[in-house]
Amino acid sequence: MPGTLVTLDLVGIFVFAMSGALVGVRKDVDVFGVMVLAGTTGLGGGFLRDVLIGATPPAALADWRYLLVPAAAGLLTFVYHPVVGRLERMVNVFDAFGLSLFCVTGATKALEYGLGPVPAALMGMLTGIGGGMLRDLLAGRVPVIFRGELYATPALAGAAIAVVGTRQDLPVLAVAFAGASVCLVWRLLAMWRGWQAPMPTGPASV
Repeated sequence: MPGTLVTLDLVGIFVFAMSGALVGVRKDVDVFGVMVLAGTTGLGGGFLRDVLIGATPPAALADWRYLLVPAAAGLLTFVYHPVVGRLERMVNVFDAFGLSLFCVTGATKALEYGLGPVPAALMGMLTGIGGGMLRDLLAGRVPVIFRGELYATPALAGAAIAVVGTRQDLPVLAVAFAGASVCLVWRLLAMWRGWQAPMPTGPASV
């Protein structure tokens, strides 16, 4: 993966790992549990993507930086969680940044490994949402993407834009900026305006 995309990947891992560690703190787990949730959130989506596209060993196991970054984020959050907790809205914003970065890097890497446009866009979405899904399952919560929040859809849109731009041989930074911006703005607007995905109405049939 080119150096620019690696940098974006590591930044996304850090902010995702912070959100995972904060969930662990609020679940009253010990430092090991906080570190596990930080690592799972930061690395889970990319790990799943790499296994599915045949990029083995996954980047999380082949590059020491991919293990150091979530460990640092987890420890910082564990030690300074009172401050991080008071900044929850900012953590949610960081999470949106992580989602936007991951959907772009995930789609781009999938294209590099020979996937077509549609599978590559889906891999970009998976990279963005996979870690959060694993975090919520480990923490005993319903995954955020199933609770009506507009989360996966912005990630898929950002990944699709990255795929189209890459296939047109546009500059990497321009493609990354365009795809990440669409995902980020959509996600932030959804958080600000309270936009929700359609949910079932009325009593469930039995």
